[in-house]
Amino acid sequence: MKIQLAIDLEDVNGAIKLIDQTKDSIDIFEYGTPLVINFGLEGLAKIRKQFPDITLLADLKIMDVASYEVDQAFKYGADITTILGVAEDQSIKDAVKAAHEAGKEILVDMIGVTDVAKRAREIDAMGADYIGTHTGYDLQAKGETPFATFAKIKENVTQTKTAIAGGIKLDNVDEVKAANPDLLIVGGGIATTDDPAKVAAEFKEKLK
Repeated sequence: MKIQLAIDLEDVNGAIKLIDQTKDSIDIFEYGTPLVINFGLEGLAKIRKQFPDITLLADLKIMDVASYEVDQAFKYGADITTILGVAEDQSIKDAVKAAHEAGKEILVDMIGVTDVAKRAREIDAMGADYIGTHTGYDLQAKGETPFATFAKIKENVTQTKTAIAGGIKLDNVDEVKAANPDLLIVGGGIATTDDPAKVAAEFKEKLK
């Protein structure tokens, strides 16, 4: 199981500091959607220049003009980018094609999908690299967790790797291990703690 750190609540320099603190424990670093909105892909390029060897995901949450958006993410230094599961089938197919032609990867984010089982089967057939459940912040605030939705995804894919995100902290790591995703995405559970390096190392140790 790989660990991805979602960096959302920093500026670019704060993201660089956080990556430097946690890089020994994290497999993939996510340039989160708020960073994309606030600082553009130029911020991603700055991070790539600072850390040429890390794996970077740009959380663009693409909905349209997929080939262009995917190419831009990779041009500025991403290894992986995201498209929404609620996007048109053609957009997802175009995103996958563009990513694979570039030797890169696509994660399909299932936030907002209503028939999760059906959509997971459809996306599984499109050749995406990852399909991820994502309990958004607004639903987390109401007490929702990603585990029930993730189970539906896991049951309905045969070839696409799975990812789980949404309110993951050290105290629910046992539930994560039982769910057994290929990729665990943690945001504030590491990034907003007093000692991100220590907590990231604890996640890595607990998930061995």
